[in-house]
Amino acid sequence: MPNIKSQKDRVKQAAKEAAHNKAIKTNLKTVVKKAEAAVSTGATDADKTVVAAVSTIDKAANKGVLHKNTAARRVSRVMRAANKA
Repeated sequence: MPNIKSQKDRVKQAAKEAAHNKAIKTNLKTVVKKAEAAVSTGATDADKTVVAAVSTIDKAANKGVLHKNTAARRVSRVMRAANKA
């Protein structure tokens, strides 16, 4: 545990930021799984779920939670699965 006040603050900030990023990543995984399930089952609202997944991935990349190339790769995978179906 740090003794310097600024470092104590940074520990708190890092924990808060990690929790925030984890929440975004968890939601991201959920949305992508829903999109993949909708595409594989041929649901009527598959297009909407795919668009929501792509939007969520892009938001995570813009917030710095995901690297831009990681986001592009994930979008590509979701769109490729949607276009196959």
